[in-house]
Amino acid sequence: MDGADGADRADETDRVGRAGGADGSPPESRGETVRSTGRWRGVVAVVLLAAAVGVLAQQPALLLVAGAAVVLAAYPLVTATPDPKLSVSRRVTPESPGDGERVQVHTTVRNEGSATLPDVRVVDGAPPTLPVVGGSPRRATALPPGGSATVEYELRARPGRHRFRPATLLCRDAAGAVEVETTAVAESPIACADRLPDLPLRARSRRRTGPLVTDEAGSGLEFHSVAEYERGDPAAGIDWRRFARTGELASVRYRTERLADVVVCVDARPEAYRAPSPTEPHAVARAVDAAGRLGDALLDAGHRVGLAAVGPHASLLAPGSGPDHADRLRRQLATAPAFSLIPPEPASPEADGAGVRKPEADGVEEEKPEATPSLDRRLAEIRALAGSNGQVLLLSPLCDDAAPRVARLLGEEGAAVTVISPDPTTGRTAGGRLARLERARRLRALRDAGVATVDWGADAPLGAALSAAGERSR
Repeated sequence: MDGADGADRADETDRVGRAGGADGSPPESRGETVRSTGRWRGVVAVVLLAAAVGVLAQQPALLLVAGAAVVLAAYPLVTATPDPKLSVSRRVTPESPGDGERVQVHTTVRNEGSATLPDVRVVDGAPPTLPVVGGSPRRATALPPGGSATVEYELRARPGRHRFRPATLLCRDAAGAVEVETTAVAESPIACADRLPDLPLRARSRRRTGPLVTDEAGSGLEFHSVAEYERGDPAAGIDWRRFARTGELASVRYRTERLADVVVCVDARPEAYRAPSPTEPHAVARAVDAAGRLGDALLDAGHRVGLAAVGPHASLLAPGSGPDHADRLRRQLATAPAFSLIPPEPASPEADGAGVRKPEADGVEEEKPEATPSLDRRLAEIRALAGSNGQVLLLSPLCDDAAPRVARLLGEEGAAVTVISPDPTTGRTAGGRLARLERARRLRALRDAGVATVDWGADAPLGAALSAAGERSR
């Protein structure tokens, strides 16, 4: 256990989360979970068995053992239920690391109450998009009044803005019979810079001037064609060299630049929660992070941006622009159940060290029945959101054959669809290699169908994947 002086605590006040309260209210009324551990159930069974055998066999020794066991069985009844009043502070060094740099995390839990907590278990909410490469985000300890304990571990930085999840705190009484579970939030975002290149938008949009180059002739910077001069054409657009050479007037046309209505769509179906290994972030975590960064970049460029999810939960945000809309988009990504980083049903509840279900280690998933009517209804809502002249950026790992179908259906009414696919496969296992081949087949099928794709490797920054896709399309 360690302490912290007043100055250190004052410097960290903006990153302190509190669990419990000082108003004397019971833990249940504060949103905490109180449950029995069942630790002493075996003792009660031993008491009853020893007493019954002692009576039937007329063995005083067994009755004496049963009497002693009664005392042990009564012990949990006289211990008080924990009433934790805990604060959590976190220090991250550095806060803006480079790609691949190690980030040190020190999370301190302090007992702000007046009673000793004999058994405190801490699971820090490490960002699911960053792998833990040193130490552990877990710790078990006892905390006297005013005492503290620090969890220390290291993360490997990846490009993007990463947020910690709430720290989970579990407090048991001295007998270990009752436990109180609570959470505390300490805001400590990690920002790793990765400049995004020109985004993969298609040459179509609504008629609002902006940075998107289209195939239409008009005003702009990029040459489109030379056409016969028509009355009313601007003088600045006349090809004077051609006039001097031939005596004929002609106007130079440029590619018109427009603004786009773009819907960023995340594939958050249970089949998409896959990762190369249990220690790596799964594809949905990468997709949600990328959705936020793509949305920010598109809004900064002046485009109107919407948000949607394909999965068990509905989430739709109509295209818009401006600072208030940007805040709504970020808030929806951070809080809406549709973008949860915890896999939905029917995924298995197996959990890793950070409290989130471990994805399949090789990216292979079992075939599950698809709720086609519900999926089709959800896709129809997203198509209506994008409109026939809009654009859809679909973030999907393409882990099953339903994913390409989703991409094709999103473009059914004219919207231009681009699939950005975070790769969740690995070549370390036979199953992983098979999954990689299947995913490559789906990417080829989409390209053959005219759908633009971006293959985003597990170790590649998003900006590099977008740049590589742009080079291939030229």
